[in-house]
Amino acid sequence: MKILANDGLDIKAVKKFKEEDIEVETNHYDKDELLEVIKDYDILIVRSATKVNKEVIDAAIGTKLKLIVRAGVGLDNIDLKYANEKGIDVRNTPNASSNSVAELVLGHIIGLSRFIPISKVTMSEGAWNKKSYTGVDIYGKTLGIIGFGRIGKALADKATALGMKVIFYDKYIKEDNKYQYHTLNEVLESADYISLHVPATGEPLIGVKEFSLMKDGVFIVNASRGGIIDERALLDMLNTNKVAGAGLDVYIDEPNPNLDICNHPKVSCTPHIGAATAEAQERIGDEIIDIVDEFCKQVKYKVN
Repeated sequence: MKILANDGLDIKAVKKFKEEDIEVETNHYDKDELLEVIKDYDILIVRSATKVNKEVIDAAIGTKLKLIVRAGVGLDNIDLKYANEKGIDVRNTPNASSNSVAELVLGHIIGLSRFIPISKVTMSEGAWNKKSYTGVDIYGKTLGIIGFGRIGKALADKATALGMKVIFYDKYIKEDNKYQYHTLNEVLESADYISLHVPATGEPLIGVKEFSLMKDGVFIVNASRGGIIDERALLDMLNTNKVAGAGLDVYIDEPNPNLDICNHPKVSCTPHIGAATAEAQERIGDEIIDIVDEFCKQVKYKVN
């Protein structure tokens, strides 16, 4: 059996597969190259960089490929429906990165509240803007979490430990033993900080209308998927002080985000590194090992 980990894989997982006599290729192939080599592999593992669209799936039809694994949570870079129609199973690793993403969001929240990102920039330029950077405490503030899955709940626990009040909205989850459900509009109207944890839908969830409902001076963080926030509307809200700060780990155009946003003094930006911790990558590797082992057992069963 052969695995192509086109966007890399934790070294411990690679070692484990080799011990099981499973060949693992970790070199990255661009789109045209991938179309040529995909036929040689039983399993394709990708992160967010590789786009597994209809063209890639078509190149794999009738070949060895039977499983695609997303080393992460979101599946928007994989045409899930088309892959399933063609008999190719698609799996992800939903548990591994929850803590790491939640910690990054909290980092953006604290950084924005205390001007940490922009202070680094201006001090590097020789400025001492002590009087300009009077921040705010997060203690006692209301954090509105939109999307209350694993990451949202992990963030809620961390924020609560720091003295924040947490409310949430989720399209499917209406009750929770620890945290209070609100409608989307209620979260937008009540929260001092808003954090987004929803899948990509093709249309922005947060646009001009939604910004108009928010408090003046709200902070917003997006570490889910680019396109959840209307980036043009966000720039307008930052420039008019409706939004006091935005923490962004994801963008509409990756890896070439809008530099007007990245260079904005009220934006804390990171290059889609929510799951980029050593611990998360090891956990992702462990989940992938379990997925592949299960797949191998199924294949053996079908052969027998």
